[in-house]
Amino acid sequence: MMSNPGSIVFSGIAPHPPIMLPEVGQESVKDVQQSIEGMAELTRRVMESRADTVVLISPHAPLEADTFVAYAEPTLFGDFTRFRAPQSTFSVSVDLELLHEISKSAVEHEYEITELQARNLDHGSAVPLYFLLDNGWSGKVVALGYSFLSNRDHLSFGASIREAVAQTQRRVAFIASGDLSHRLKPEAPAGYNPDAHRFDEEVVDALRHNSLNRIVDIDDHLRRLAGECGYRSLLVAIGANESEQSECEVISYEAPFGVGYLVAQISRVANGDEDQSASQIPALARKAVETFVTSGEVAKFGPAESPGLAQPSPCFVSLKTRDGDLRGCIGTIEPAKESLGEEIVSNAIGAATHDPRFLPVEKDELANLIYSVDVLLPAEQVDINQLDPKIYGVIVESDKGEKRGLLLPAIEGVETAEQQIGIASRKAGITSGEPIRIFRFRVQRFPEAPTPGG
Repeated sequence: MMSNPGSIVFSGIAPHPPIMLPEVGQESVKDVQQSIEGMAELTRRVMESRADTVVLISPHAPLEADTFVAYAEPTLFGDFTRFRAPQSTFSVSVDLELLHEISKSAVEHEYEITELQARNLDHGSAVPLYFLLDNGWSGKVVALGYSFLSNRDHLSFGASIREAVAQTQRRVAFIASGDLSHRLKPEAPAGYNPDAHRFDEEVVDALRHNSLNRIVDIDDHLRRLAGECGYRSLLVAIGANESEQSECEVISYEAPFGVGYLVAQISRVANGDEDQSASQIPALARKAVETFVTSGEVAKFGPAESPGLAQPSPCFVSLKTRDGDLRGCIGTIEPAKESLGEEIVSNAIGAATHDPRFLPVEKDELANLIYSVDVLLPAEQVDINQLDPKIYGVIVESDKGEKRGLLLPAIEGVETAEQQIGIASRKAGITSGEPIRIFRFRVQRFPEAPTPGG
């Protein structure tokens, strides 16, 4: 995600039943496997976003009638002793600087944050953090709780969080903890209501249709009869979202015990500044090639000019003719430069001059070239049945790691995972039958729009 520093780069919704923990649920975890897998996927997306801090709001923090709350100790602990799993513990560091900025922003919106001196997190905070940590996330946290103020106040508080994050140099993931209806089956812990399912269906359908206003305007009577505990967390997440337009995705939903467990993502639509930043990416590749081919000089990249390109990241740069023929492609699997901007410059020059399949680009070719940059997101080791060549790129690595080959996603003519692995293996010099490890990754693709009549 190419957001500038100081922004909420990911928003997610996470359930929090302790029964999801293997140490707590034991045999029952098989009944919540969708949610467990959903949390693994949500964590992967948080890590892809390269968030520095997770801001999490829970319905089970100690509530105050007219103030929001925050855990203010430097180190917080997750302890599941009360759920008969004393062996399951973790600790996280609090981002005190961001917490201070959120408190200051809340005051500007005429809200107060009560600081909790407790070191042990409530289970609404602890369960999502357990799964984030268990699936590889590491970072700091700001753990919040909501209030008994109005729905509109919770939306406004979310906006104050967004503004606070914008004042920092943080990339932040926001997680709304909460379950949906608690009354979906006769054996449900809060009893049964035959209309409770309507609340869950409305929330899930609203997310699937990118209609957050439907959640904001949901009938209060329906919400009360559902016996939910995540609605106000959702409102804060919606308020923290940076755009009125959103692209939402339901990662998983299930209700095996009569309580609705939802894992979802709320993606904000890029604003004008981000659109401009995205257009600058292939433009930087073009500038790098044209500067080097015409003068032999390496184009300068100033991180202050494009803060969104200041962090290190691997990328591939592709050059094609206006007829669609490949003219060069070079990239890096791991960052080789101190910033993505410098990585683009280096790989663009490499694609134009050092791709062994092609002669170096000449001056008279420059006007006929189109540029595309693929920024690689973190890779994860998988089995072949977890590949999809239209969505994921693949890295094939020899058993001892000395040979690696990569193939980008959505390559014309590559339809199957077997084709992907075969091509990547040949690029690496890995022979058929040689033991391999397989990794998949997503990319952010930034194509250059062709100019008319070029």
